[in-house]
Amino acid sequence: MFKKILIANRGEIACRVIATAKKMGIATVAVYSEADRDARHVMLADESVLLGPAPSRESYLVADKIIAAAKQTGAQAIHPGYGFLSENEEFAKRVEEEGLVFIGPKHYSIAAMGDKIASKKLANEARVSTIPGHNEPILTPEEAVKIAQKIGYPVMIKASAGGGGKGLRVAYNDKECFEGYTSCRNEARNSFGDDRVFMEKFVQEPRHIEIQVLGDSHGNVIYLNERECSIQRRHQKVIEEAPSPFISEATRKAMGEQAVALAKAVKYQSAGTVEFVVGKDQDFYFLEMNTRLQVEHPVTECITGLDLVELMIRVAAGEKLPLGQGDVQRKGWAIECRINAEDPFRNFLPSTGRLVRFIPPQQTMWQGQTQPLMGVRVDTGVQEGGEIPMYYDSMIAKLIVHGQDRHDAIAKMREALNGFVIRGISSNIPFQAALLAHPDFVAGRFNTGFIAQHYGQGFSSDDVPHEDPSFLVALAAFVRRKSRERTTTITGQLPGYAVDVGKDYVVITLAGDGQHQHTPVHVDEFVGDTGKARVRVGQQTYEIVSNSRLNDVIIAGTVNGQPFTTQVERGTPKNPLALRLQHNGTKIDALVISPRMAELHKLMPYKAPPDLSRYVLSPMPGLLVDVAVQPGQKVQAGERVAVIEAMKMENVLFAAADGVVAKVLAAKGESLSVDQPIVEFQA
Repeated sequence: MFKKILIANRGEIACRVIATAKKMGIATVAVYSEADRDARHVMLADESVLLGPAPSRESYLVADKIIAAAKQTGAQAIHPGYGFLSENEEFAKRVEEEGLVFIGPKHYSIAAMGDKIASKKLANEARVSTIPGHNEPILTPEEAVKIAQKIGYPVMIKASAGGGGKGLRVAYNDKECFEGYTSCRNEARNSFGDDRVFMEKFVQEPRHIEIQVLGDSHGNVIYLNERECSIQRRHQKVIEEAPSPFISEATRKAMGEQAVALAKAVKYQSAGTVEFVVGKDQDFYFLEMNTRLQVEHPVTECITGLDLVELMIRVAAGEKLPLGQGDVQRKGWAIECRINAEDPFRNFLPSTGRLVRFIPPQQTMWQGQTQPLMGVRVDTGVQEGGEIPMYYDSMIAKLIVHGQDRHDAIAKMREALNGFVIRGISSNIPFQAALLAHPDFVAGRFNTGFIAQHYGQGFSSDDVPHEDPSFLVALAAFVRRKSRERTTTITGQLPGYAVDVGKDYVVITLAGDGQHQHTPVHVDEFVGDTGKARVRVGQQTYEIVSNSRLNDVIIAGTVNGQPFTTQVERGTPKNPLALRLQHNGTKIDALVISPRMAELHKLMPYKAPPDLSRYVLSPMPGLLVDVAVQPGQKVQAGERVAVIEAMKMENVLFAAADGVVAKVLAAKGESLSVDQPIVEFQA
């Protein structure tokens, strides 16, 4: 067994590998860029080596520096994590040539699966189902119909040079195929100057389901069940679960056996994933093989009780797999939510900056430990007070739950999201909460088009309707009543002027447009010692019990006997007297006052926000890489104004209307904050 390994990565996956290495008694070496000098993975490792400047091309992607760091520290092996150099065949080969061990598959396996055409050919030779198709140009509509009949309807007719939806048709019968072929050729010729047309089977209501495989250097390969990864946004996975709520036992076995056959065909040694697209009739076809550890590996660890990182390390050290196919378990249900530093209400733009508060929900499962299960686990590479840099991926944590069944896992995940406190940057937690509450997701009725179908126009607060909005009103009154009770204990109050707690309140739900909602609330049977009260909102009554303290961000307890977890903060940017409550993805700002004060509040004038239509504002924190205009320049609507870069994303800002530039308020190379003005137009 290795005595010391180097982790050629950063963030949560570096922390994940360190956790298992420590359990195995293996010393660890972290590598880091200038931006990650104070990062969590650097603090957790036994040693650390600086690679270079923040951009990954000058640090984490420089193979020479990583290999030099391994030799300098005496590391015997390198774990690449995922991303960066993890699927780089040249890097894997170099590591072996330098006398080190690559904790992953051999370079020839990476090469075989890295080439899309070669991997499909290999899959066919290994008798793995691939999407049927005709990869030679089709010359006539009659030929197209014959090929379609052979493949089986529906088919997708697509132009070789197609893109942006042009040169693409789906045909369900001979007539549609004949007409679709002609349309495709014409569109392709007119749009791209290339009228070559191909055809392949169209998979209806496709799901993205992948099989986890594990191989050793002794020729043994097993599969560790499947993961359902169909909930995706722009081809990026958002929620993953294991097992899949869709496939049958027979399909699971057939997919697993084909994945093993493919892995054996490329002499696969390590953890890897074979990805399939699965149609509505459970017909499945090979997509590609990921020759590395997957981001979503924890859900497999939960249902199998195996530590995949440990098995990778043992296989790399030459050990045999400690289990056979018959020993693989499938217990309970696991779900993983990717928590990203992005603002779902601003079209998921990256959100960088300092983590003012970072309090994950209470963990009962840990990285690298296969017991106990049936709980909550958080894999992260950040900590409170740390900086989210603009140079890397937006994922800051993975929230994993393991339940008895899918219903239990969804309930656990919703409560865990309620208890995940992130301040200083925006996160996609409200979006995750909305997905988990969606009836189609709960019922398991979804495919890869789920998010595009339901949130195609973007995401807004209206997409997270609370199932019981009166509960939030009742809780606001409960918290305020608790606060009033405490003020009665202040000593030295003048007789006749002591605080009158009162039982009747009005909860004003504050709205940005001044259309506030006033709700009368009655609180009685309050018992301070037990933190119990009965709250009446209209015709509804809530028995709330909570021992949480007034300064706690997380208020936990029961309402009418059912457990709840809610985030409550005192003071908002606009009103220091208001309460901000967050629960199940819904956020409200509420003012809890006496009925008389509520009458006076209605008389308060509404102050409209300033008109910012003359300004181009930065929609996210990032680096201003270009300003395309200058003072005095006439600009037309839709014309490029500036370019901002953050988290591997480039965002181009355009003028919303015709105008003349009055001032350029930010300089190229400047780091911008959200809503910082860049350009001002003349009035």
